[in-house]
Amino acid sequence: MRIAFVTDELPKPGSAGHLAFNHALIAWLRDQGHEVTILSVRARLRRPVEKYDFGPVAGRGLFAWRGRLFAGSFRGLAGILSRMTVGLLPASWGTALKRRGRASAYGVVDTVLGAFVSPEQTAWCATRLAREKPDAVLVDTVFRAPILAHPAVLGLKSVIVAHDVFYLRHLALMSAGYRVHPSVFSREMETRLLDLAGAVAAIQPEEAETIRRMCPDKNVFSAPMPALPCPRIPGTERVSDRLVFVGSDSLPNLDGLRWFFAEIWPRLRSWRATITLDLIGSCGRALPSLPDGVNRLGVVKTLAPYLHRASLAVSPLRAGSGLKIKVLDYARHGLVTVATPASLQGFASDPEAPFIAAADTIAFANAVAAQLRTNRPGAAERRALEYVTRHYGLERSFGGFTDALNLVPKDKVGSLG
Repeated sequence: MRIAFVTDELPKPGSAGHLAFNHALIAWLRDQGHEVTILSVRARLRRPVEKYDFGPVAGRGLFAWRGRLFAGSFRGLAGILSRMTVGLLPASWGTALKRRGRASAYGVVDTVLGAFVSPEQTAWCATRLAREKPDAVLVDTVFRAPILAHPAVLGLKSVIVAHDVFYLRHLALMSAGYRVHPSVFSREMETRLLDLAGAVAAIQPEEAETIRRMCPDKNVFSAPMPALPCPRIPGTERVSDRLVFVGSDSLPNLDGLRWFFAEIWPRLRSWRATITLDLIGSCGRALPSLPDGVNRLGVVKTLAPYLHRASLAVSPLRAGSGLKIKVLDYARHGLVTVATPASLQGFASDPEAPFIAAADTIAFANAVAAQLRTNRPGAAERRALEYVTRHYGLERSFGGFTDALNLVPKDKVGSLG
């Protein structure tokens, strides 16, 4: 089959959980023999010219040539150069400028839950779909769902990849006192958007049940992120007392880290001064000052060398929804994770799951200390790797798309690009 994947961010592993999921899904579909073209409704490149050889891409404001993407508009180029400049500034300056730039589009907010497609983006995407006539379309979250209401798209097999129950995430962030864009996002709004698709893929079973209650006549299935075990290579040793956290600069990550550093980290360091924490991802740069013992590593090319050296992972998120793909990454690299209940929503129930739940400051600090005190790397690693093998294989994760789209391999008949 020929499938269009509609998004506003390029799927890629190692940057953010939802992008890693999209990348894994597209790779699986291609492995099944289907052609998938990425349709990006806006240009979100990191550089004016970016290497991206993950199959065909067509983008509004993008030009693709020989495995590279080029900013195809003055506005897009200006935005890229502006973000690159901000990235060179000290963290506090960069954060302030990013917030100021975001305010021009969304008002004064602490976080953007998502940006709905504009009429221009919808028209561009509908024109591409009408011209190329794919067999099916996958839509990345409800924020791209309005495209499915366009007359040119009606009749196509379609699935919304939900990633989150966004009205619940909106409620959690607003209840915590944060200013969120959009300012209003209700259960009824999300239900109307989900109803535009033929089927809905939820990223974890609990959210699939929630969406079934919202859309009782819809085909709703669970499609968790797959996790292929990645054991340590011989000769790699875990470092005692080394913790790790991987995350983007999203508000739930930063909120959890601020709580961890203010309430939990001082207790751990007073108990054992040799404890260190590696911060991987853009979360580190978004926090201007870090306490002693915390290493800001930034975005890395591959997680394995760092996760294979850590002795324990932490996930102190206090708000959020979806499936915390970072926690699944820890497990597939053989790590046990001390995590808040919010971090563990939607994971497969299993008495041998490599997670230690801790709901408050004292419980979290005590759980980390106890695990470090009694840690047996070999046993912990086997526990984690066996868990992901049992519950997060490729077919178990993505098999629901086969029925939702009636996927039947056929001879390739060209590409959407």
